[in-house]
Amino acid sequence: MPNDGQNSSHDIRGILREVLRDAGGDWVSGEELSRRLGVSRAAVSKHMRVLRKEGHGIESVTRKGYRLICEPDSLQPEVVRAGLRTQSFGRGEFLHLPSTTSTNMEAVALALRGAPEGTVVVADEQTQGRGRKGREWRSPAGCGLYVSLVLRPELAPEAAPVVTLLTNVVIAETLAELTGITPVCKWPNDVLLHGRKVAGNLTEVFMVADSVAHIVTGAGINVHPLPETARSGLRTPPISIAEAVRVTGEGENPLPESGGEEAPAACAISRLSLLRAFLAQYEHWYRRMQAEGIAPVIARWKELTDVVGRTLRVEARHGVVEGVVTDVTDDGMLVLRTADGREEQLFSGDIVDG
Repeated sequence: MPNDGQNSSHDIRGILREVLRDAGGDWVSGEELSRRLGVSRAAVSKHMRVLRKEGHGIESVTRKGYRLICEPDSLQPEVVRAGLRTQSFGRGEFLHLPSTTSTNMEAVALALRGAPEGTVVVADEQTQGRGRKGREWRSPAGCGLYVSLVLRPELAPEAAPVVTLLTNVVIAETLAELTGITPVCKWPNDVLLHGRKVAGNLTEVFMVADSVAHIVTGAGINVHPLPETARSGLRTPPISIAEAVRVTGEGENPLPESGGEEAPAACAISRLSLLRAFLAQYEHWYRRMQAEGIAPVIARWKELTDVVGRTLRVEARHGVVEGVVTDVTDDGMLVLRTADGREEQLFSGDIVDG
């Protein structure tokens, strides 16, 4: 007879979560769970009820057993790590905050205290979220993924700005992986879906003498629709992943089904799944940059952008520059050919037209 007191309730539910998650949406019988846990089938049923109350989408059918449809949208470290596909990113120092001024500010403080590479700061809400040039990034509670990473790359100072493009490539690859929609990267730090802004990043480079000490890169990704109060006055119209998926699903390119039976839409899009995929993509592309240099990052960014060949007006530090974009250099600078044949290389700026 199974001993229902053999393991603590917390341990049992942890094992149940792991078994159901590892099943990948397939059914696991109550008999199998009872045997593996050493508890009665009645106890399994009781713990399943608790897991459902915690927000786990668990389906149960007689003679089939149980299967996990979705997990609660929690960004607690232990929840994120349970399904994380990384070796270092998110495995070490990991700070989750219900609310903070800015995840980048928190990550900078940790980096200055020696936080290791791959340190993660994530928040449910930012009260002073920042974009480029000190602009506000609207960060309402529960609407988006607000995450910052500490990096300690061996990069020449002049190559450090490529991390902005790296972060955008990672965001774009993550969105494509989860939604089946290929985003467009807008120079230098925005990501667009259906022509509207779904994400942006703020990368801050910190120097010691003539070398890069550490870099903090933060991403803000709209997961659920922003409330109307947060939409007004934005330079680029916003869109969320949920809205983009709905638009795509109603058009000519519906999302592919995964795993045979399709999970409910509310379960398919979550900050949790987004964070896990983002960290895995970041580790992949960061390790690739370490091994092969920055060329693969630049090449992939060019594939994801539609800026090359377009005529743009860019507000740079020294004024407005207008010309045809001919290239993006190996260190991430935008190259424009002006009407008089001059070539301008821009390290940063705002596209004001084009």
